[in-house]
Amino acid sequence: MHDIAFIRANPEAFDDALKRRGAEPAAARIVELDARKRAATTRVQEIQSRRNEASKAIGQAMGQGDKDKAGALKAEVAELKTAMPEWEEAERTASAELEDMLARLPNMPADDVPDGADEEDNVEVHQWGEKRDFDFEPKEHADIGPALGMEFETGAKLSGARFTFLRGDIARLHRALAQFMLDKQTRENGYTECNPPVLVNDEAMYGTDKLPKFAEDSFQTSRNMTFLDFVMQRYGPSKPNQSARSVIIETIEAHDEWVAPPEKRERLWLVPTSEVPLTYSVAGDILPDLAEPIRLTAHTLCFRSEAGSAGRDTRGFIRQHQFEKVELVSICRPEDSEAEHERMTKCAEGILEALELPYRRVLLCTGDMGFGARKTFDLEVWLPGQGAYREISSCSNTGDFQARRMKARYRTEDGKTAFVHTLNGSGLAVGRTLVAVMENYQQADGSVTVPQCLAPYMGGVTRLEPQA
Repeated sequence: MHDIAFIRANPEAFDDALKRRGAEPAAARIVELDARKRAATTRVQEIQSRRNEASKAIGQAMGQGDKDKAGALKAEVAELKTAMPEWEEAERTASAELEDMLARLPNMPADDVPDGADEEDNVEVHQWGEKRDFDFEPKEHADIGPALGMEFETGAKLSGARFTFLRGDIARLHRALAQFMLDKQTRENGYTECNPPVLVNDEAMYGTDKLPKFAEDSFQTSRNMTFLDFVMQRYGPSKPNQSARSVIIETIEAHDEWVAPPEKRERLWLVPTSEVPLTYSVAGDILPDLAEPIRLTAHTLCFRSEAGSAGRDTRGFIRQHQFEKVELVSICRPEDSEAEHERMTKCAEGILEALELPYRRVLLCTGDMGFGARKTFDLEVWLPGQGAYREISSCSNTGDFQARRMKARYRTEDGKTAFVHTLNGSGLAVGRTLVAVMENYQQADGSVTVPQCLAPYMGGVTRLEPQA
């Protein structure tokens, strides 16, 4: 969410920032809606104030026997009562349109973010690691995976395209990677491990900028609450007795909407990443002390419909509807967020370095950056089977963009409140890391050597062997 006061004071700068993101100018319309909203709010407050004054004066006039004055005041109150709904509706309409417009506008890019249209305009920051010199033609993970227990056909049979079934040692390697990542981020990098829900409500998705913009990219679920569920919820788990049933009948008669249809819908979303629950965990809070950033991590299932990725990475384990990530989230003071962004990115890089996987860091341009980000570093791991670098982590600083949506603030040294800055990143995407290990550690016979740092998690397994 954007700062209305900033837009009012700097309309040209705001439109210039939107232009860098490829969006149309919006400041004039925002300022107009804001003025309409504030005018309507002022008028509603004036009417309420005058109605209260007039109502009080009616009692005084009646007490003094001044019926003419009392009658005039009653007429005024009636007029004010008639006018109020119109101004309240004007306030609601302007407010709703303004909020919807602001919710659909991307974050403003940081000054040092390069301008550009797409990934071709991203800027490489640095590379790390030596690419392995194979004495055979390296294969893609999708070609060596099936013999190792990466079952694409079984996943498709169970759930459709872009689902995969892992079996045996490769499933263990996948789990080992997640455990290794969590241990490194918590024991060495100071993140607090969390185990959040992977089903969240509309407010959590909206507060972390996933709604309304990316509704089609997320999986939505709903639970049908039958009237019996409602009864049990309201009157307890025991079977209702006769007197309770009488109350139920009266309740039904008072609420026709519960009869046809006899259900309530409760909508929840499967999280696209645990960024959503981790970040939203501070929604509505005034944090007492942010001398040190709050650093959270979680390993969870993640779900994406990939609505906008038709035809991309349909082969293999790269772009799945269900996948796992170790997420990194930081909540900090504005003056600390730039340094925290660098620190978070290095924490993600540390996993790749421990696994001895060559990678590069890329600064995303304005056209390739995510909706809520003001600055993003991508880490791209080298995949020898594909002969290309592929994204494995994205670390973003969102500034106060999410904090304004979810009203997350902290107490400053002078006792005032200010919006926090939020950051999120992958530390790392587990499935893509598995792909990178498979391709970089593959052997000529189709086996895959287990990286040395994962030995404590693999129970003595040092190599994934292809099965006949």
